Formats: sequence, C-alpha cells, structure tokens
Amino acid sequence: MLNVGIAGLGFMGMIHYLAYQKIKGVRVHAMCEKDRVRLGGDWRTIKGNFGPAGTQMDLSKIARYEELEGMFADPRIDLVDICLPPGFHADAAVRAFKAGKHVFCEKPIALTAADARRMVAAARSAGKLLLIGHVLAFFPEYAFAYKAIQSGKYGKLLGGHFKRIISNPLWIKDFFDPRRIGGPMLDLHVHDAHFIRLVCGMPSAVFSTGRIHGEVVEFFSSQFQFPDESLSVTATSGVIQQQGRAFSHGYEIHLERATLLYDFSVIDDKPELSVPVTLLSADGKVTRPEMASSDPVDAFRDELTHAVKCVRAGQPSPLLNGELARDALELCEKQTVSVKKRRLVKI
Repeated sequence: MLNVGIAGLGFMGMIHYLAYQKIKGVRVHAMCEKDRVRLGGDWRTIKGNFGPAGTQMDLSKIARYEELEGMFADPRIDLVDICLPPGFHADAAVRAFKAGKHVFCEKPIALTAADARRMVAAARSAGKLLLIGHVLAFFPEYAFAYKAIQSGKYGKLLGGHFKRIISNPLWIKDFFDPRRIGGPMLDLHVHDAHFIRLVCGMPSAVFSTGRIHGEVVEFFSSQFQFPDESLSVTATSGVIQQQGRAFSHGYEIHLERATLLYDFSVIDDKPELSVPVTLLSADGKVTRPEMASSDPVDAFRDELTHAVKCVRAGQPSPLLNGELARDALELCEKQTVSVKKRRLVKI
C-alpha cells in the first residue's frame, strides 16, 4: 500500500482526494490544512470550474494535521501531494524532500524559475522523485495528440496553435497576485507551455504581445522560435472580463501528413464541443476518433496513477518530471518579459 499525505484542502486537494479513491493500492493516509472546518470534513465551501461540488466528507480514518511539519514527520507517508497555493510550493517541497518523501506537486511547479530550480536540486540531493501535476497530457484529447506526434505515423511535427482562455475567476482569491497565484500566465497558460515544451522541445526565443493587469499579464498571444526553423508554434491565453464563456481551450496541430483539430468551451454554464478531436489526413479523409471518458476527474486519476507507478518503480516520469515543469515555468517568465518590454526575448 502506498500512503499519501495531501497538503492543502482547496479545490485541487479535493480533486486529488477523489482521484486517489479510484486507484488500487493507494491510500490517502493523512491531510494537512489550516482551515479547521475543512480539516474536519466540511468541504461545502470548496468551489472549482469542473468536477463535483464540495460536500461533507468522513475523514475520521485519516490522520489530520494543521502544520506541515507534523505530516512530514509521519513515517508512514511515502508520497506528499502538494495542493497549496503556488507561492508555497517550493518551500513545502524542499521540506518534504528533507523529510525523505517523494513529492507530487500541483502545477505550476513554483512562481519563479529560481524556486523551480531549487526544487529540482532538492529532489536530486534527496534521491527522491519530483513529479509536477501537468495533467493536460492525460486528458483524452491531448493524450491523443501526444501519441500521434510521438508515434511518427503522420511524419514530422511542423507546429501548431494552442489556446486557453477563461472568464475572470472571481472565486479565486489573489488570482492576479504574482506572489501567490501568478495570474493567467502561471495558472492557465503554463498547461500549454508545458505541452509545447513536451512535444516541440525548448524554444530558443519568444515574442509576446498582450495586456497587463497589475504586475502580471492578463491576456496575450505568443510566437515561439526554435532551433529547428521549420517549427511554427503560437499560443493565445488569458482572461476576459465577460462571464458568459467560463472556459475555452483547443489546438490546431500540423504534422507532415495530418492536421489535428480540437475546440471546446463552456458557454452559459453549458459544455460546447465546437470541434471534436478531428484528424485531417494527407489522403483527404476526415476522421473523428472516439475519445475516452469526458469526466475531468478521470484525467487526474490517470495522472496520479502514472505518478504512483513512477514512485513504485523509482523511475522519473517522461511527462511529469520536474525539469519539464521548470522549463515550462521559464517559458512563462520569458513571455511575461516579452509582453512588458515589447520585444523578442531569447531563452
């Protein structure tokens, strides 16, 4: 049995707890949360933009801590799952490594590339795994795209466009605070930055334009440059102030012998699949492959199942490793610099 300790009982802490219930051989042994109401099992105030609503939970069989030190000292815990606000990720992860635990940490890895590098170094020094919750590659639509690219079946990757746009998440306190959440660049676009890094490699430069909200970027478009000049990759992401479209994401990915399309939104609180995953092949055919479960919690279950397998095998993840997450964060930092300075920024 692999014992997990969850740090932080916000929306993601709840989603991770529900996902772990679906994984054999894993037990949530402990939780840490300063809010005594939530630590007592009353999750009715927990809100998110997908999945079930928070409810009353029976946590009587779970060890509960109000301070991280107590949970980290628990010898029964194998893996610490950090679901704290991003501003606390780095310190919590480093302390968990010093306590001899493996770490799974929600994205973004941290709020600065310097902190991300500190986490990667701490994992290496402790001889433990650092896994970062970039779940996008486990959603069926993106898992299909990743497999199509990696297989080489349709030839070389030529590039593509990625988008991820939300209405202002008024229910997230400090969303635009660069020292707590980081705004749309680090909470939202980091998903696509990670996926771009995963399938394209690390860009050599980026040029971004957009709007600023306080100290962070509110909305932007980016054009990436790569050592391979044949790669053409762009991305658009950010926040709009109108609440009618809560969420929108999608891609158009170009391969030598195929183009992949996908576009999904939540409009007026209803899901709208504008373009299901569609494959345009070189022979003129249009194929719409069947996708797996549309329940977002299942993507987190698959992500955490993958993480658990890595911990059990003592092997780094090709999808969730800390180095990839560090690079994605650096991409976000460079895009922010580009927006503010209105110029191309080398990476």
